[in-house]
Amino acid sequence: MSEIKTHYRNCNICEAMCGLEINYQDQQIISIKGDQLDPFSQGYNCPKALALEDFYTDIDRLKTPIKRTESGWQAISWDDAFTEIVDNFKRIQQQHGKNALAVYLGNPNAHSLGNALFLKPFMKSLGTINRFSSASADQLPHHVAANFMFGAGMLIPVSDIDRTDFMLIIGGNPVVSNGSMMTAPNVIGRLKAIQKRGGKVVVVDPRKTRTANIADQHVFIRPEKDAFLLLALIHCVFAHNKVNLRHLSDKVDGLDEIKKLVNAYSPEIVAPLVGIDAKVIRTLSTDMLAADSAVCYSRMGASTQTFGGICLWLTNVLNIITGNFDRAGGAMFPQPAFDLLRNHKPGHKTSFGQYHSRVRKLPFFNGEFPVATLAEEIQTPGEGQIKSLITVAGNPVLSAPSGHKLANAFSELDYMVSIDIYLNETTKYADIILPGTTGVENSHFDIFFNSFSVRNTVKYSPQLFEKQTDQLSDWQILKEITSRMLNVPADDPMQQITPELILDMELKKGPYGQQGMSLQKLIDNPHGIDIGPLMPCLFERIKTANGNIDLFPSVYQDDIPRLQAVMNQTKRDNQFPFDLISRRLVKNHNTWTQNSERLIKGKNPCTLEVNYLDAINLGIEQGQLVTVTSAVGEIKIEATITDDIQQGVVTMPQGWGHNQQGTNMSIAATQPGVSINDLTDAARVDMLTGNAAFNGTPVAIKVA
Repeated sequence: MSEIKTHYRNCNICEAMCGLEINYQDQQIISIKGDQLDPFSQGYNCPKALALEDFYTDIDRLKTPIKRTESGWQAISWDDAFTEIVDNFKRIQQQHGKNALAVYLGNPNAHSLGNALFLKPFMKSLGTINRFSSASADQLPHHVAANFMFGAGMLIPVSDIDRTDFMLIIGGNPVVSNGSMMTAPNVIGRLKAIQKRGGKVVVVDPRKTRTANIADQHVFIRPEKDAFLLLALIHCVFAHNKVNLRHLSDKVDGLDEIKKLVNAYSPEIVAPLVGIDAKVIRTLSTDMLAADSAVCYSRMGASTQTFGGICLWLTNVLNIITGNFDRAGGAMFPQPAFDLLRNHKPGHKTSFGQYHSRVRKLPFFNGEFPVATLAEEIQTPGEGQIKSLITVAGNPVLSAPSGHKLANAFSELDYMVSIDIYLNETTKYADIILPGTTGVENSHFDIFFNSFSVRNTVKYSPQLFEKQTDQLSDWQILKEITSRMLNVPADDPMQQITPELILDMELKKGPYGQQGMSLQKLIDNPHGIDIGPLMPCLFERIKTANGNIDLFPSVYQDDIPRLQAVMNQTKRDNQFPFDLISRRLVKNHNTWTQNSERLIKGKNPCTLEVNYLDAINLGIEQGQLVTVTSAVGEIKIEATITDDIQQGVVTMPQGWGHNQQGTNMSIAATQPGVSINDLTDAARVDMLTGNAAFNGTPVAIKVA
């Protein structure tokens, strides 16, 4: 055997960009641990990193294409697979139109260098506008707010957690998620550092999360009422004449209109709606204003609800008017080495609403439609009906709302293809599955998450192991389909393009190119390079036509009446008296990490948390099986009784439900859990952005 060697890379399972040190011998991984010399993560890594070895050695993982036949799945050559796929795509588009073909992109695409670079030409080659992705089940309100306030959907402000003195976290659990739209390894250490320097951390959430457990204060709030709390906090800033725009005083439009809006949302008016005492709301405002620097961070609970768009817009408004925008310790813009906005011209016309979905008229944005409308676009007859689908590294049957309805829709497609390493709950409906390489077989660079990072750093990870001769990387699969759809000859220069060629070009043309930034420089610095803390850069980064922040864009003005109507609504029907919210677990990431034994071992984590008073009233005992029913589905799940969840609210984790026939994820099947998306309703969306409203699903509970 050869000597033991060491490989350095970033973990690409979640967005924290933790640096890893991997010891290996020949083709075998000996150990995976945090890289102490990584300037960003400084030796920290979470349990998920160990699963990189599991994905590489997984016996269930597909490595060559397979095709559905009457006698079951059979192996097929790459050439035959590509030929059949392209022939069918072209046939269906010729018969039903370009938009009869649709694409669904799952979360892992954001963590793949090759996919991030080759998906755009791939989509162009297909010629369809019907793209869907996990973004509209997660973060779309962040992008829409950035688009209308700052001129670009990727210009999302990030909490400067390392220098803030007061951090208000609304609907987020960054200790478990390692940030989320705030790329930050070791969040628990960063939050404790705020406290050590005399600062304060406050969590507002219907559940006392792991983040809330280390915070200085936790405040329960009723699901889907976050927008009212934000309005009340903004009201307090104006009522006490504490608006402070600092260096942005001549860069903000719409301040007077915001003042007029929030006049009707005093803490006393809002308190009964949100379930928070008016004095507590006023104290939150006072504490934020009194801090030398402060930031409000709103995440999943605020984003994935029926008023997600308004919540993320108001979060930006609060940070701006309190003088905590584009300033150390507040909300700031990263300056990544690979600048996704390099060619984005100020005043560029937005794609928001350029098209609307055929059935429900939900808005098109950033090159896609909301995933909540995918099933009905497949199942509703008429011109433009989706007849064929290709999924790329996604499992929407478990991760999208009304997943069981999506399963039915997929079974009705004329032709379906999946690019995935697993035969899972979604890919089992495909006619052909094309497996790519994964994790340590791929080179890596975090194109997207450097744009959300709490510190400016840059790192390239070469592949650790060579793929087998009969394997292709995801980007090679995309590139081959692209070439065949466009009839590109084998000797065309396009065929020589690789992710590394594009990466090197973008690094050299990026903001640090004149300082010698290049792919070779990153190769020479395997632990990564620290560029420095976030710096004020709004004047250089903003992309609005006039260079100003639009504090009250018209799309939000138009949506306010929908929010105001909630204030006059009667209480929910007794048929569904509880609010269901999702929760995240440290040892899993969406649906695709469940086939790692070390991440699912132990007692069942997929339980329904029920407030102890609700449990008494319902006659539910600890560990008892209960039936949970919503307007669209029903599940049975084990109950966990706790006082960490607000009365009238229940919670269960997302990403589970690996108990279906026709799949082959043997490890996941030993701890299958049940899918929350058999209860969530695709009809419940944020009508402004189209984002799925997972949180606040009305449900009923009874002993099974």
